[in-house]
Formats: sequence, C-alpha cells, structure tokens
Amino acid sequence: MKNFTFLLFSLISFTGAFAQSYNEELQQISEAEMKSAVALRSFRANVNTGNYDVVYHKLDLTVNPAVQFISGSVTTTFVANEDMSSITFDLSNDLTVSSVTKNGSSLSFTQNSNDELVIAFPTPQLGGTTGTVIITYSGVPPSDQESFVTDEHNGSPVLWTLSQPYGAKDWWPCKQDLIDKVESIDVYITAPSAYVSVSNGLEQSQVVNGANKTTHFHHGYPIPAYLIAIAVSNYAVFNQTAGTAPNTFPIVNYYYPENTSVPSQVAVTVPIMDFYEQTFETYPFHLEKYGHAQCGFGGGMEHTTVSFMGSFGRQLIAHELGHHWFGDKITCGSWKDIWLNEGSATYMAGMVIQHMDGESAFINWKFSTILNITSQPGGSVYLTDTDTLSVDRIFSNRLTYNKGAMVLHMLRYKLGDANYFQALRNYLADADLAYAYAKTPDLQAHLEAQSGVDLDEFFSDWVYNQGYPIYDIAVSSSSNQAFVTVNQTQSHPSVSYFEMPVPITFIGPQSQVYDVVLDNTFNGQQYTVPLPFTAVSAVYNTQWDIISASTNITLSTNSFNRLSAVKLYPNPASETLSADLPEGITLEKAIFYNTLGQKVLETGSETSWNVSQLATGMHFITLVTSEGNVQLKFVKE
Repeated sequence: MKNFTFLLFSLISFTGAFAQSYNEELQQISEAEMKSAVALRSFRANVNTGNYDVVYHKLDLTVNPAVQFISGSVTTTFVANEDMSSITFDLSNDLTVSSVTKNGSSLSFTQNSNDELVIAFPTPQLGGTTGTVIITYSGVPPSDQESFVTDEHNGSPVLWTLSQPYGAKDWWPCKQDLIDKVESIDVYITAPSAYVSVSNGLEQSQVVNGANKTTHFHHGYPIPAYLIAIAVSNYAVFNQTAGTAPNTFPIVNYYYPENTSVPSQVAVTVPIMDFYEQTFETYPFHLEKYGHAQCGFGGGMEHTTVSFMGSFGRQLIAHELGHHWFGDKITCGSWKDIWLNEGSATYMAGMVIQHMDGESAFINWKFSTILNITSQPGGSVYLTDTDTLSVDRIFSNRLTYNKGAMVLHMLRYKLGDANYFQALRNYLADADLAYAYAKTPDLQAHLEAQSGVDLDEFFSDWVYNQGYPIYDIAVSSSSNQAFVTVNQTQSHPSVSYFEMPVPITFIGPQSQVYDVVLDNTFNGQQYTVPLPFTAVSAVYNTQWDIISASTNITLSTNSFNRLSAVKLYPNPASETLSADLPEGITLEKAIFYNTLGQKVLETGSETSWNVSQLATGMHFITLVTSEGNVQLKFVKE
C-alpha cells in the first residue's frame, strides 16, 4: 500500500514580511495602551471610591506644553450610594490640593500615602442625594508612569495625557475604576495662545486672555476616567466629514505641521468609518465628532471622540476607530474582560484587511495572528486576579489582542456571518450595556440568543482556559470517498479537548478542490466523507480559520509511500524554490496555487523555480511525479 504523508509545518516555523509587519504594528499599539510603568503594576481600583457615583466633571486646567506642570480645579457632581461622612478621590501625592469647597464652604481634607484625597463632610451626605465638590490643586505630574507627558517635536513643545489603565490620578482628582462612567464632562484648557488644545467632545469656544487662550470642550456621552484626555501643541488641523445623512459628523485631525503627509494618510478614515457603520451601527458618538491627535508615542489610544496617535498607518487608524464601538461605547467591566475591548478592535482591523484587500490578504492576516498566538503553549484570553496586577499581562499582544481577535473570528466561523454580526448589533444596542460596561458573559449571552447555540464549552476552552489544539488527522481515500479519523492533543492541560469544526480540503488528480468541515467533539472521531473524485492529497485549515499548531494530516491511497520524503527548500523562499525528490522519482510538472485555490503558475519537469513574481504569503504546490501527486506548502517572502 502506498502512503502519502503531508506534514502541515509547525506554525512557529513560518516567518514572512507580512507576519512581521502585522505583529510589529500590533506590538506598538499594545505598548502604547499599556504604558508598562513598574509603578502601575501594583495599583488596583480603589475600594474607598465605591460609595458614590460620578454624574459630572468640569476640568478647568492650566498647562504649558513646554513645562511639566498642571494647575486648576476639578468640579465633581456625585450621587451618594449610602450615607457618607467623607468622600475619597484617587490623586497622586505628587500633586498638592490647596482647597476643597462644597456649596461655597471650605472642607477639610487629607492626602495619604495611598494616592488618595479624602475629603471630610461637616454633616453626612445622605444616601441617594446629590453633592458637588470643587478641588483646587497643582503640581508636577509624575513622569515615570507616562500619564502626563511634555516633549518636543521638530523643536516645538507638545503635551499629551495617556491614562489607561490606571494613570488618570497622575494629573487630576478622579474616581478611577471600571464601574462608574461619568455622564458628561466639560474640559477647559488654558495654555499659551500660540498652541492648539485638544480634548474629548466638541469644541465650544476659544477665549483669548492676554498671552493665554482658554479652549472649552463638552462631551455629553458617558465616559470612564481613563478615556478623558488632553493634548496641547502647535497643531495643524485637517477636517473631514463622515457618516450618512442625517447622521453626518466632523472628523477633526490634529497633527504636527511638519508631517505634511498626514492629510493623505487619514483620508482612509472615512471609508473605514463607512464600513464599520454598515457592519455594526451608526458611529456611537455621531452627535459630536471623531478625530485624531498626534502624540510622541508608538501606537495609539482610543480616547473617546479623539484617538491619540503615534503614527497614521491604516491598521492603527482601523484599530483605534474600532474601539469606539467596543471599548468606548461598551467598555469592559473589569480588567479581566479587557479582551472585549482589545480583541474586538484587533479583529475589526483584520476585517478592514478583508474588506479592502481581499481574501488572500485576510488569510495572511489570520496566519500571522495564529503564528504569534502559538509561539507559546499557554495563556488565556480572560485574566485571573493575579494577571490584573500586571499591566504587561493586561495588554499582552499575543493573548489579549491576537488570541482575543482570533477567538472572535472562530465564533464568526462557528456561528456564520448572519448570526455573528446580528448578535453583535444586538449587543451594542442592549440598553443595559450601551454607553456602560459589559463582561464576557454578556457577549456570550447575545451570541447564544441570536444563534441558538450553547457556547459554554467554547468559552470554557477558548476564553477562560489556555492553549490550543494540535491535530493528527488520518485520511484513507478510495473511489469517491474518504475515511477520516481526527485525533487531538492540547498545548496546555487546562483544556481536555477543543470541540471545534475541523476544515479539510481534498485535492483531486486534476487539481480539483473539495472543502468539508467536520464537527469534531472527541478524540478518535471518525467520518465518512463522500467526494466528487478520488483524493490524492488532503490539507487541513487552508484558510487559517482555527487556532492550532503542528498538525499532521496523513492520506493513504494505493501507492504513495516514497513521496513523503519530498522536501522544498528554502522555505520561506524569496527568489528561488527547489524540490528535493527521492532517487528514482521524476517530476512531470509542478502547479502552484494561492490560498484561494487559484492556479498562479505551472511549470514542466524542472525542480527549481523562480518564485520572485508570486505574491507574498502562503502558497500550495502540487508536484505531479512518476509515483503520484504530492501537495506541499511554502511561504513566499
């Protein structure tokens, strides 16, 4: 009996320019969003701020982008959840409070070593009642956490803030948690009049007073403390219009004037916005604006209505804009659920590749994403209590971003586009979640309600536990049918078995292609698959829809035992690709296919080929030999 063996090369052995590009940009995004300062890793949301809900903030701030200093006042209106004899705010000890008033009367207060401002009330604030305090303060915001930064670009000063996850307290007194969104804010920024100021929401006015200018922004949507931001520099401004009437709105781009290419780079924002609105819903903040503000860090940060950007690549624009649905409108309800923010935005940027560049590019994106995920055997999408103490772990690009994105893709693959996207639209429209917070079970509930599919097993395996499957698939082919046995091991012991749809592509003697998806729920499961031809080879997961690694797929027919020794080199290849055939086997022809199954090249009996003209990414090659056909994979760099 001849035996043909196709080894699906270990994912971690694949490299390529496309994989490096995607993951380098994603690493920049995650690094900007995590701001991995050591001091942040031991911080947790303050239990002492849980006895009130913030209704409104007015931030009246005076800054100079040339000086690391802030002064001003913050007015906070709150509702007491219980009788309160005092109120606590998060505020760095590097900042000094000079006064606190309530209803025009001065209140006593203390600042302690836990970065807390504790304000005493002369008479208790009764539960269910509303109060307002005004805190006046000043000081040098700490620079080690990079939450408030002054820097230069091309000799001009620039100031920006970046508070995610725990840095808002470094520059203003706030309630810093993932429980309480502020219903509305007003931000007044007083700075030297030569500069342009930026914040959330719509600009209301600019008032010049001598050498200074005060710019007023109002944001009327609920917002968490970490998404409130300011920036000041000698920005140039480029305006666009997006949306569909009557829901049109401005896109305001603030950029360094020396970067003259920015207007052409951000032009793609409008078609990306159109795609997201068509796929999900109207831009959630369409009554105000969207925009970008250039800053000096790598990557970006999705501050509501104005993403702060270190650069203006298409994928970064797509990621930060995507957050305005998943992260800003609906915010993860704990840092354990951060994948709801970051996995969603990462997958939306992947969908932009599919929408704008086509299926082959999207397959390459999935391939590179899986490559990164499977570079280590463990790690879950959902965080443990211990994980939330590590900013590096919260913003792990391998787990929170990449694995989170591919988990969403696998849900789409499992449920189908119609159910998947309708479930997300229902999730975004849920009155209990919209402009509020969601946790992982909320997403699962909407996916189940729309599809009718029980997803407990899926979420247990792919979200709460660790690792991925490694398949060993045996295929026996005879006339017009195949017998398939699927075996699986797991990269991490937390999952006993990944119950997944297993995609297999059968190749016929005339290079015909036939795709099947097997519902695999246990080890050693067997299937009989009717085929329109007698298969000469079989390939697993050609579209890279499933996270897995190091998969073997073996096809037995009547006479292919020596073909298992055929090798391609070098792999990856940039210019020349060659085949090494066992002695006595002659090559009759070679046929090259892209990941969509389209023939891109056919040659004769030569065993070396110039592949420099092929597109970057994965390809299949069928070698027609004197002892049968063999199909192998290679990556074109």
